Order: sequence, then structure tokens, then C-alpha cells
Amino acid sequence: MSDDTLSRLAATIAARKGADPESSWTAKLLSKGPEKCAEKFGEEAIEAIVEAVRGDRDRLTSEAADVLYHLMVMLTARDIALDDVLAELDRRAGQSGIAEKASRG
Repeated sequence: MSDDTLSRLAATIAARKGADPESSWTAKLLSKGPEKCAEKFGEEAIEAIVEAVRGDRDRLTSEAADVLYHLMVMLTARDIALDDVLAELDRRAGQSGIAEKASRG
């Protein structure tokens, strides 16, 4: 189910890329460029960290959803498809995280 949800979200974000920034928050973010999208992603990530430390499950769930959305907007701003990220995760599957990290140098 989550793959379907993320795929639908990716499609919605891609469709809004050329939309009127006055009619869509996603279009508005994308119109401000990749740097602003990255900044917004960073803000949302910090908010999620704060909620993780506080231990508020509902707030962390909400902030995690914001993080995923803003990550996908940031990726779209740089023309990186969700499928590319999923392919990278698949490539890493079954590999020790320590070994994978070491392979990146």
C-alpha cells in the first residue's frame, strides 16, 4: 500500500510542476526553485527530529508525512524520479549498511 501511496504522491507532484503557483502549494514551492525546496525539506526534517525527541507519536507521524512530501518535492525540483530512489534502495537491499557506506568512500 505505501508504494502505491508514494507513487500517487509522486504523480501528483509531477503533475503540479507546471501548474499555477497561485492555485497549488506544490506548484508554488517548485516555482521557487530547487534551493527553496531543499530549504523547506530541511525545515520539515528538523520538525520531525524535534517530535522524535519529544516522543509525541501523533505529531511525529504528521511531521514524517511532511518530510516525505517535501523530500519528493525536492527530488522533483531536481528531476529525480521516485523510481530512481526506489531502484537505489533495491540495489542496496541485502547488503550490510556498514559495507554499503564503506563502498561510497
